Amino acid sequence: MKKALISLSLLVGITMCAPAHAQLEESAESVKCLADNIYWEARNQSRLSHMAIAFVVKNRVIDKRFPNTICEVIYQGPTRKSWKNPSISYPVRNRCQFSWYCDGKSDEIPEKDKELYEDIKFFASAFLVKHKYLIDFTEGATHYHAYYVKPAWAKTKIRTAKIEDHIFYRWEDAN
Repeated sequence: MKKALISLSLLVGITMCAPAHAQLEESAESVKCLADNIYWEARNQSRLSHMAIAFVVKNRVIDKRFPNTICEVIYQGPTRKSWKNPSISYPVRNRCQFSWYCDGKSDEIPEKDKELYEDIKFFASAFLVKHKYLIDFTEGATHYHAYYVKPAWAKTKIRTAKIEDHIFYRWEDAN
């Protein structure tokens, strides 16, 4: 409970900016999708990194170049039909927007991290409630990568921040 209160205080403490241009859905499904993304992308990092990942998802939802919902943004990528059951589609390995989703590994939260995941879920829920009032310290970032990789697309974007293990970017023609 103490961690949850600290999480909420971080969200409340970074308020007082203009409302965002779009509403993010505050459903249980959206909270789970956002929490999954934060967990798999930055589980071993600080709350600041968690918030930066959440801002990237938010910025993609409000950007017309990306899908309109949190879950659609997170699970965006090509799919292929199952050879066993053609009515089931799977993401094409290593071709998703967020690599954890299509890396071929299980997306089941390990038992040892259940408490951490619940904390991240609480944070994701609070972010979706408070996002309109938070200062986007990623400066509108829609992309990021780990500092130790050099994706070709990075040359086509404006670098906005480096937060722990990630470098953040936005489109040059931010809309």
